Amino acid sequence: MIIDFLKHKGFSLKRIIFLLSFFISTLFSNNLLVTGTVVSDNQKMIGARYMGYVKEIRFNIGDKVQRNDVLFTMESAEFDIMQSQADLALEQAELMIELYRSRLDTIRHEQKSLKRRKLKGGTEWNELESIAQNVQAGLSATRAMVKNATEKVKQMATIMDYLEIKAPNAGIIVQKQIRVGDLIVPGMLAMVLVDLDHLEVEAQVSEVDLSKVQKGKAVKIDIPSMKFRTTAIVKSVVPSANPMTHTFTVRIAFDKGKRKIFPGMYVKIAVPYTE
Repeated sequence: MIIDFLKHKGFSLKRIIFLLSFFISTLFSNNLLVTGTVVSDNQKMIGARYMGYVKEIRFNIGDKVQRNDVLFTMESAEFDIMQSQADLALEQAELMIELYRSRLDTIRHEQKSLKRRKLKGGTEWNELESIAQNVQAGLSATRAMVKNATEKVKQMATIMDYLEIKAPNAGIIVQKQIRVGDLIVPGMLAMVLVDLDHLEVEAQVSEVDLSKVQKGKAVKIDIPSMKFRTTAIVKSVVPSANPMTHTFTVRIAFDKGKRKIFPGMYVKIAVPYTE
């Protein structure tokens, strides 16, 4: 009768067998009761790649952000000068190319004039040919300068883009360590971003109870503040005891559905076991 009811509710046969085996084992077993905390499995420490001053902060603690949203911007006089120098170098190199091309066109025009007057091979012709070779060499060198200057401009554009610090994924800002005008250096923590779509429960299990908790085991979790109860799965047992408390860290995966559950919430955990 229970199986028919569960089928009517849309449960698959595999899911029904899993739930029945879990509840049956619960009836004939004891429960290890531990407490834990909701944590995010995708937490990002946001910093900067370059040194600069905070120019603008667009999000604060508690704000939700989407991937590629600009969290804050920086300003750097050093990079501004370098970008201006790169733009100027490219502009000068392009101007030199135009001058060389114009000079080369003039030489070719003069050579055509000598050719029409049947003076090809004379002294004037040879001088123009020598000048043309020098101009051609200068043009080739300037083209290389333009290429290098273009790469430098692209590089500076990339660096300037890094002065806009963007969110690597959607989430919520839970920590902000900066204010407008602060100096940021590489490696300095600016913000902490947590992903609310990938939550887990973290708990500490005593060394004497470790044998009662195995990876893949079904457990019950209860988040009292949200009146949320569900069956979860032990995702991992970290094989490294805390030397001070002799406890092991356990990670438990669960499906929060559409419930508003946040990192830091208190969790009760019941782990069934048999003597």
